[in-house]
Amino acid sequence: MHTTLHKYVHWGAVGSLGLLIVWCVLWEMVIAPLKPGGSWLVLKAAPLLLPLYGVWKRDIYTLQWTSMMILLYFTEGVVRGWSDADRASAWLGWGEAIIVCVYFACALLYLRPYKREAKKLAKELLDKVKVTTVK
Repeated sequence: MHTTLHKYVHWGAVGSLGLLIVWCVLWEMVIAPLKPGGSWLVLKAAPLLLPLYGVWKRDIYTLQWTSMMILLYFTEGVVRGWSDADRASAWLGWGEAIIVCVYFACALLYLRPYKREAKKLAKELLDKVKVTTVK
């Protein structure tokens, strides 16, 4: 299951998650904070630290739930990209949305072979159950 593409999308997921953490911290503390000197909004990067180890270790369950959780950051990026009056903050919002799309695509591509295998095993088990119950 570990082809070259599989390794690349894993490292793409790890890299984009790490980049998103750094992006959020720099955005809210240095580049375009809501208040001068930084804001409490920097804490939005904290939930991204929780799955970092699991994504690094290729944990299937972690990649599954983070692919859904990360969509909250996509929503924030699009909303702030569309509505922030500060141009720098708006561009950072669009950048956040792009990074999230990269993570989402990498996570799905990484999980694809595992999902196929699970469907195949479930079908085989169902076929065995049908054969035993019919006799």
